[in-house]
Amino acid sequence: MKIGFIGLGNMGAPMAANLVAAGHDVVAFDVANVPAGMTSADTGAEAASGADVVITMLPNGAILRSVADEVIPAMTPGALLLDCSTVDVASARDVAVMAEGVGLLAADAPVSGGTVGAENGTLTFMAGGSEAAFAKASPLLDIMGQKAVHCGDAGAGQAAKICNNMILGITMIGTCEAFALADKLGLDRQAMFDVVSTSSGQSWSMNTYCPAPGVGPQSPSDNDYKPGFAAELMLKDLNLSQQAAGDADAATPLGAHAAEMYRAFVEGGGEGMDFSAMLPHLAKQGRS
Repeated sequence: MKIGFIGLGNMGAPMAANLVAAGHDVVAFDVANVPAGMTSADTGAEAASGADVVITMLPNGAILRSVADEVIPAMTPGALLLDCSTVDVASARDVAVMAEGVGLLAADAPVSGGTVGAENGTLTFMAGGSEAAFAKASPLLDIMGQKAVHCGDAGAGQAAKICNNMILGITMIGTCEAFALADKLGLDRQAMFDVVSTSSGQSWSMNTYCPAPGVGPQSPSDNDYKPGFAAELMLKDLNLSQQAAGDADAATPLGAHAAEMYRAFVEGGGEGMDFSAMLPHLAKQGRS
């Protein structure tokens, strides 16, 4: 396929590189530099012109809307606009309406798996859009990831992503609180892990991504909390979950509290650290 790829940051660049390695013709645009190995365009519209699929990997919904305004008029009817950014549900749905209104296919397909998954082609995609859009996207999603789930109509991919990450933020805080309490009760961290990871308290945050260094499988906690998933990105996703909850009139008290806790952590020096660094942050605090 001829692919236009817009947004070549920490996630987009390795995703695009995997498409090039698979033999696709990638024309890329980014406000910074385009990596070697793919054709560089001067504008997003140039990258989109004549493409079978235009993939976007952008920071937020406002930028997605701006890019969509630029590239949709340049796209060929029948082409697919595939947005892999994590943005608000409303932006995903509005961009899909714009694209479909001029004869394009559209899908929102945010990812899980971080930069390592992007580099290794092992991302999980959660996709929203029509069956036809998902079918056209699937061969490319199979190259960039190991699993793609069609979650429903436009916006469903974003909804799945923010619901999943709201759970993740809440469970990571709970796991960190439990380790901080265990420390002050004199419970050995390894013993804590051995019990909880095989008991009713087990979760991905405990079993796979344990926030306590030297315990469980290798994770960012064993690398001075250098981010696999940065705390500010968790804050972004939790904020998106609360925006969506407000729009839908949904009660998410733990999600709201998790967002406030990550905001305090990021603003208090946690920016640039992994989101599991909530553990040393909590360990320094007392009851008040």
